[in-house]
Amino acid sequence: MKDQDIILKAENISKQYRLGVVGTGTISHDLNRWWSSIRGKEDPYLKVGESNDRSTKGESQYVWALQNINFEVKRGEVLGIIGKNGAGKSTLLKILSKVTGPTTGEIKTRGRIASLLEVGTGFHGEMTGRENIFLNGAILGMTKKEIKSKIDEIIDFSGCERYIDTPVKRYSSGMTVRLAFAVAAFLEPEILVIDEVLAVGDAEFQKKAIGKMQDISKGEGRTVLFVSHNMAAVKSLCTRGIVLENGKVVFEGDQNEAVTKYLNIQQETALTFENTLSGKEDAYIKKVRILPNNSAGFQEFGKDLEIEIEVFTSILIDSPAVSYQILDNNNQPIIHELILNSEQLFCQTSGSYLLKSIIKNIKLYQGIYKLNVFFADNFSKTIYNSLIEICSFEIINTNKRDYYWKTGSAIYKENDTSWTVKSDKN
Repeated sequence: MKDQDIILKAENISKQYRLGVVGTGTISHDLNRWWSSIRGKEDPYLKVGESNDRSTKGESQYVWALQNINFEVKRGEVLGIIGKNGAGKSTLLKILSKVTGPTTGEIKTRGRIASLLEVGTGFHGEMTGRENIFLNGAILGMTKKEIKSKIDEIIDFSGCERYIDTPVKRYSSGMTVRLAFAVAAFLEPEILVIDEVLAVGDAEFQKKAIGKMQDISKGEGRTVLFVSHNMAAVKSLCTRGIVLENGKVVFEGDQNEAVTKYLNIQQETALTFENTLSGKEDAYIKKVRILPNNSAGFQEFGKDLEIEIEVFTSILIDSPAVSYQILDNNNQPIIHELILNSEQLFCQTSGSYLLKSIIKNIKLYQGIYKLNVFFADNFSKTIYNSLIEICSFEIINTNKRDYYWKTGSAIYKENDTSWTVKSDKN
């Protein structure tokens, strides 16, 4: 690496997994790979595979957990890596930490890397907390003298002093992550990799840990790679952000813009639900989609809410019924809409049917809501398909109201920016 400030560099990192098997593959695949290699050809199994979308059913046995990841991290930076579950965040951190190797590409680093990938990583359950501190320090390349000089700070920060000479198999998950974080932070690695493990700790410890990470990056000039679903922590702690989606980098830049991009992806994804059934079922719900009236992806208070439901049937249904419930933040149904023998849904022949439902002037409190959707035969009481707690959407109130107040002989009107005189009469 030419730039002396760059402490970590990822070049064309990709990771491919084979689904449904344990191990590296089959003899036939190994022979194909061997035959390609002796002919100087590319591995044939790197040409196939689908993107890492866990919500859909794929056709290939191979999946790309990561594809063509490129980025650089400078000394002293705190890089936030965010994305929804299954986006590839943990796989990337495992490759950066050299827990697993990439299928293609290369990682270049300067200095020691300390990783907190999951609770208790690197700890031996039969050894005491104190012994595990020395073990982890040795793994990081620290001398016994260096570890001894830090051990009192580690124990004090972890808050586990009373149990430090007890085997860690008797620790709670919170105690384990406290000690693991303290070891990783105080043994002075050049790069600290943290994967969502702080969510296990209590609020007091999370505050301490975030403060320590700020000290590490700003005060000591060391680098932190931070994965979290806590967007407030990402905004306050990180200096830059990367957003992953289906194993690919879709944004790299300012941490606030990264959070905005991530939330927009979440909102777009949440508004549509596509069923992953095989299609062999007699009747099922194919797709549910919410069409909010606001272009930013929100539903405005007092405006019409439109919902599309697509169903498929290969059989004659005497009395088709499609219904849905709107659930509040506690997942309690507050609205139930029923479409019974709709003109849009004759179900006399095999095929797909698209239904549209509009709730006029919906007036619900601001907040997050979800749907339950049902497809049944009202005559036989057969329920063909139920989709529970899908399509999260948010209602916001954008109404502009005029508020008046009177002082002396003047009446004032409050608008969006200032107070102006409405009238000078009582």
